[in-house]
Amino acid sequence: MAMRPPVPVPTLSRRAKSVIGVVAVLLVLFSVIGTLTNIYVDYLWFGETGYTTVFWTEVQTRALLFAVAGVATGGLTALAVYLAYRFRPTFRPMSLEQQNLERYRQSLEPRRKVVLTALAVVLGLFAGITAQGSWQTWLTFRNATDFGRTDPQFGKDISFFVFDYPFYRLALGFAFAIVLLSLIGSVLTHYVFGGLRLQTPGQKLTSAARVQLSVLLGLFVALKAVGYWLDRYGTVYSSRGNVFTGASYTDVNALLPAKNILVFVAIICAIAFFANIIFRNTLLPASALVVLLLSSLVISVAYPAIVQQFVVRPSADEKESAYIERAIASTRDGYGLSGVEYINYGGDGGTGQKTGTDAGSADATATPTTADLASDAETIANARLLDPNVLQPTFLARQQIRNVYGFPEKLDIDRYTIDGTTQDYVVAARELDSAALSGNQTNWINEHTVYTHGNGFVAAPANQVVSGEAGGEPNFTTGDLPTKGNIKVTQPRIYYGELITDYSVVGAPEGANTREFDQPESGSDGQVNNTYTGKGGVSVGSFFRQLTFAIYYRERNFLLSGAVNDNSKVLYVRDPRDRVEKAAPYLQVDGDPYPAVVDGRITWIVDAYTTSDAYPYSALNSLGEATTDSLTGTGTSALPNDQVNYVRNSVKATVDAGDGTVTLYAVDSEQPDPVLRTYEKAFPGTIKPESAISDELRSHFRYPEDLFKLQRDVLTQYHVNNPRDFYNANDFWQVPSDPTEKTTDSQPPYYVLSQRVGEGNATFQLTSALNALNRENLSAYLSVSSDPGTYGQLQVLQLPGNTQFRGPTQVFQSFNTQSEVRQQLTLFNSASSQAVFGNLLTLPIGTSGLLYVEPLYVAGTGENAFPLLQKVLVNYGDRVGYADTFSQALDQVFGPGAGDAAADRGNGGTATPAPAAPTTAPPGGSAAPPSPPAGGGTDTAARDQAVAAINAALTALADAQRNGDFAAIGQAQADLQRAIQAYQAANGQAGSAAPSAAPASPTG
Repeated sequence: MAMRPPVPVPTLSRRAKSVIGVVAVLLVLFSVIGTLTNIYVDYLWFGETGYTTVFWTEVQTRALLFAVAGVATGGLTALAVYLAYRFRPTFRPMSLEQQNLERYRQSLEPRRKVVLTALAVVLGLFAGITAQGSWQTWLTFRNATDFGRTDPQFGKDISFFVFDYPFYRLALGFAFAIVLLSLIGSVLTHYVFGGLRLQTPGQKLTSAARVQLSVLLGLFVALKAVGYWLDRYGTVYSSRGNVFTGASYTDVNALLPAKNILVFVAIICAIAFFANIIFRNTLLPASALVVLLLSSLVISVAYPAIVQQFVVRPSADEKESAYIERAIASTRDGYGLSGVEYINYGGDGGTGQKTGTDAGSADATATPTTADLASDAETIANARLLDPNVLQPTFLARQQIRNVYGFPEKLDIDRYTIDGTTQDYVVAARELDSAALSGNQTNWINEHTVYTHGNGFVAAPANQVVSGEAGGEPNFTTGDLPTKGNIKVTQPRIYYGELITDYSVVGAPEGANTREFDQPESGSDGQVNNTYTGKGGVSVGSFFRQLTFAIYYRERNFLLSGAVNDNSKVLYVRDPRDRVEKAAPYLQVDGDPYPAVVDGRITWIVDAYTTSDAYPYSALNSLGEATTDSLTGTGTSALPNDQVNYVRNSVKATVDAGDGTVTLYAVDSEQPDPVLRTYEKAFPGTIKPESAISDELRSHFRYPEDLFKLQRDVLTQYHVNNPRDFYNANDFWQVPSDPTEKTTDSQPPYYVLSQRVGEGNATFQLTSALNALNRENLSAYLSVSSDPGTYGQLQVLQLPGNTQFRGPTQVFQSFNTQSEVRQQLTLFNSASSQAVFGNLLTLPIGTSGLLYVEPLYVAGTGENAFPLLQKVLVNYGDRVGYADTFSQALDQVFGPGAGDAAADRGNGGTATPAPAAPTTAPPGGSAAPPSPPAGGGTDTAARDQAVAAINAALTALADAQRNGDFAAIGQAQADLQRAIQAYQAANGQAGSAAPSAAPASPTG
């Protein structure tokens, strides 16, 4: 049988090889150009903002770590492989094993330099890329600042654990990797080239192979000794049974001695491996390795397990007490909770664990009286009725002006002092909404050179709504275009904001026509244009810059459009949060920036945190999980799920809405933050001292929500002082779910302007209710001050455990089961309208009471519907108030005259619009609702008339929503409100539900 000729291997022609080569070169070239362009555009941004120090420090540090780790890993591994090849045996005994390996030797021999170089480059790249990601670990190690406190077990300064220990672990990890890779490469090389003969009779290792492998194994075991030594310090992070964090009884009394012994065992074993170089006896290192393995299993695994099982577990609460005390103290310190003020509130039946002021005692079911409100008139007068999480559609309907403008999905709360009176406001900046552009507005010229910025600031007192035909709307005391009102804005343009997602090209030659849309022209259908004159933005006047941005954005108009000229600038990275993150990559930025008017300019205030996951004995928490509530992602950014056990709000950042200037301020003068001091050494001159903060800017600082949510999560357990109670989870709390959102997510904290226990004046606070563990009863009330004089002071009102106080969910259920509320909810939730519950506020009243306040809005179901305040619900003890105004609801609960304090400060639930307010109430109106019948009886004819009016108003509302007629929507909602009032009056409910006859004037 004739043999078949071998099939020829197809080869590429010279032309095909040239084409492939050209394509490969172009791909590499395009990748390099794209990467360099990205870096250059980043550099231009840092230069524009004045943070080039951050750019160069990060780049140089990353490059240094990349080079060191890459050269060390790739170079040393390649060196080990080269030495294994260099000292290969010249002659190898003949065997089947060696014959099979000969083909691989023949294949590798002519390419050994290429293979060795490729090995070094690939390993070096992987190691370098991995190492450069730890640039902050190196910077903090190099610039470490002492904490001035030592840990209780080893007596070392806390900085050793926060800054030094992570770097030592990083370095040790790379050392292990280098030795292990070198060992694997050497073994494979010796095997392929005959130095290691597994299946060949006779000597298994050549002398050179034995020496090299002994040295590498000795180094590995020596590094293991270093690892055991570092493991001793790692016990401060251990978590046995997830009860507490830090060295436990077993760790201190069993594991630490075991680690000390293993250090010496590993050193002896390493010496045995090195001795094998001389003694040429494999039995010695093999025995040493067996001893090390058995020792590690018996001493560091079995012995601690025996101690834990038979010594600790039978009386764990007693054995672990001293170590739980360490964990409690360190966790409080790590999260800034060491100075919390605890007050026994509502009785003397507290846990007896806390020190603080006893605020008195009361029965949770006692009959409320007007006297209970007397000492908290400021709290009552400032009770917030406007929910910033609900009112964005209302702000859009009444203050959007043009479709290109918008407001964030979640509005903000801030306070302003006008004519000597401090008032909290729902505020928002009227931003350019990039996502709202439509039709011809989305072509390149309009999107990037015409619609470049927002304009204006809108504010409404948080405790007022407008009365009359526009009833239920916020009382806009600042707004309109141009902006006018009681908050003076001199620079209203917003080039940097939360809704601006794309870049803009701004600037024009002198004398040229202005291109940027600024605002509608008053009294006509025209518009007023503007040309950007701020100092922000990157100049693109040169051809090279225009080419750079054309490549970066893949947009040829940078080169072709006449809108790009010598005076043009590009504005990019325009979200305030993104700008702060980029300027300070070592900080964790809060998820909710907010606008404030400071010196007449709209300024974004952004909170920033220093964090660590290496604070000894402090419990780890997931930043993302702990700060998630029912509103996360609704106008706010979720934080990453990083593990942290140390956090400080040591930096306040501002971003000028007009020119994008980013300013970082240190705010840790009272409690110096060593982590911030460390970063200040690494990035000198980038953070301004606290003395540079103006009084007006400081007056708008808020205690950040994300930090507060993290701290309240920690306090649910770490408020307990007694270690045995802590171990048994006795008196633990939990964050209540949000009943208004019908979700299991946590209730968000709320900003309120109210009095604290024992104080006569209202302060701006962030507050939260806390329930008993796995119960719906209230156990505590947490608040923190945002006022400059008392900023950051945390206060916990502890409720007595022997009295049942209703929690938020129970109060919400009591609202829904009240007969009148249930009837009207059925009416509100129809085909063309829906009830919307606002934030359920918890307000301490007097010496022992808790007042719950919740606004109830009604909104249409159409596309452009917006909610209006219709009712206010109040709960105190077991009494529920439900009325058109807050003052009327208080009268129902506390008796006639109780709501006078609210009405006197414009918080009766209504307000007459101030002359400067831009409220655009719809013209016209319908007849006033019929008067209630004498004696409070039911007037059947009036009731039928009211029902007909309700149906007519609902029909008109649905038609107006379909047509997008905002004026008609407002008119229909006003008619609906009057018809409902008429219905109540006809049923004899005028005394409890009729609107107040004399609406109060707004504060300021």
